[in-house]
Amino acid sequence: MSYTPAGPVIVADEPGTFPYGVLAERHPAILRQVAADTPYGPEQRRALDALLANCTEGAVTPLPAGAHDRDRWAAWGMDDHAGRSWHDVPWLWSESWFYRQLLQAVGYFEPGPWQGVDPFRPAKLAELDAPATDEELAALDALDDLPEDERARALLHGSLWGNRADLGFRMSAEGAEETAAVPALVADDGERLWSLLDGSPDGTLCLVADNAGRELVPDLLLIAHLLAHGRVTRAVLHVKPHPYYVSDATTADVLDAARRLTAAKGAAGAYGHALRAALTDGRLELRAHPFSCAPLPYADMPDDLRADFAEATLTVLKGDLNYRRLVGDRYWPATTPFADVTAYFPGAVAALRTLKSDVITGLAPETEAALDAEESGRWRTSGTHALIQVRT
Repeated sequence: MSYTPAGPVIVADEPGTFPYGVLAERHPAILRQVAADTPYGPEQRRALDALLANCTEGAVTPLPAGAHDRDRWAAWGMDDHAGRSWHDVPWLWSESWFYRQLLQAVGYFEPGPWQGVDPFRPAKLAELDAPATDEELAALDALDDLPEDERARALLHGSLWGNRADLGFRMSAEGAEETAAVPALVADDGERLWSLLDGSPDGTLCLVADNAGRELVPDLLLIAHLLAHGRVTRAVLHVKPHPYYVSDATTADVLDAARRLTAAKGAAGAYGHALRAALTDGRLELRAHPFSCAPLPYADMPDDLRADFAEATLTVLKGDLNYRRLVGDRYWPATTPFADVTAYFPGAVAALRTLKSDVITGLAPETEAALDAEESGRWRTSGTHALIQVRT
C-alpha cells in the first residue's frame, strides 16, 4: 500500500469555520433545549449554566475524583487537555467532552433521582411519534410489490438518507432534513456492498448505529429485511452505552423504535414483529461498548472491539460522526483513497453517511471539482449529499 500523508487534525479555533460554529452556537443551543425539555431542579440548572460558561469561555476541567469513568477519560486525553481552551484541542475530542460534561451536569451517572434519565429523550420521542414517521412507515406497504433486490436497495437508501433526521444537525441547520429532492451520491459503492451480503451460511452484518428516531427505524428495517431474506444469518447492532451527541442511539432507543414498528399496521408492523423475534432468538444482538463514546478515531479501538468487527462479514458504520472516527477527523484532501485511510480496519467495512462536516475522502477529482464549482464548500456540511463507500 502506498503511503498516504495524514491531513491536519481538525480543531475549532478559527471563527467562521464549521467546527467553531458547533462549539460557539450549537452547543449552547443544545444546553438551552435540554433545560427547556426537562424540569430539572436548581442544582442541575446551575450546573448547566456553569457548563455553558465553561464550554464557550473557559478551559477543560477534569472530571471529579469520584467519577466512575475518570480513569477512562484520563486515558482518552483528559489530563493532557486540562487547562486548555475547548477551541484549542481536537474538535472530535471537545465535542465528545461536551456531552460527557452535560451528563455530569444533569446527574446522569450519579446515584439519585436523575440517574439514568436521558436528557435528550423528549426530543427523541417527539421525533419518533411525529406524523412524518407514520407517513414513512405507511410508505413501506408500497415496497411489497417490488422484487426482493429492489426492496433491499430501497431500504438501504432509506437507511442512508434517514441520517437527515439527526436532531443535533437540525438545531443548527433547520430545514435541511426537509430538502425535497434527493441529490446524487458523491460516491456510490452500493454494488460492492451487496456483493458482500450474498447469503453465505455464516454471513454476519455488524452495523454501528448513529442516531435514534427516524434514522434508527430505517436501520432496523434494513436489518430485518436482510435477516428475513437470508442475505445474512446474524446481525450485531452497536449502540451507545449512554446518551451522546443529542440523538445517538442507545439500547432504550432501539426498544422504543421496535415498539413503534410493532404498533404500526401493514408492512411496518410485520417488520417490527420480525425484529422482536430476531432479538429474542439471538439472530440480532446488541452491543454497547464504552469505546463507542470515546473521543478518538477507530484506529485506536481496543482489542475486544477489534475482534468483534473482525468476525463480521461486513461492518457498516452509519452517519457523520462514525465516518469522522473511521477515517480520522482530519482535513484530508477529498481525493485521498478511502481504502488507504481505512486499511487498519479489521475486515470489510462500509460507510453510509450524509455529509455534515468537513471530513471527506475517496472522491473522484471530477466529482470534487463539480461540487466546488456548484456549491463552493457548502456541500461538505449541508446534509444534502451522501455517500456509500466500501473497503474490502
